[in-house]
Amino acid sequence: MTSKSVHIIYWISTILFVALMLFSAVGGIKPSENVIKIFHDGLGYPIYFIRFISVAKVLGCIAILIPGLMRIKEWAYAGLFFDLTGAVYSGVAVSDKFDPMILTMLIWIVPGVVSYYFWKKY
Repeated sequence: MTSKSVHIIYWISTILFVALMLFSAVGGIKPSENVIKIFHDGLGYPIYFIRFISVAKVLGCIAILIPGLMRIKEWAYAGLFFDLTGAVYSGVAVSDKFDPMILTMLIWIVPGVVSYYFWKKY
């Protein structure tokens, strides 16, 4: 694979991953009643955690986009991966029955894994 191909795949997957994570964070910066209903009432998270995890996602996205910052970027990828896997686990743990929509969140992990893999090759 050429250096140019690695560069293109890295940036496409990174922008897609960051966009997905920012999309998931926006509603929690200033949680609406609907977001509180999902996170607090549905999953059992404390209300203060909603804003915390949303701000952490935004900071992680910023760290991933800034060139350099090797160690911080590594932590940002890890944190966002744990956020996504924790969201899937939380959804499965509180569900009374199998809900395939919960597992669709695993798809969000794919661009993150691709981004991380090609960042290491980049």
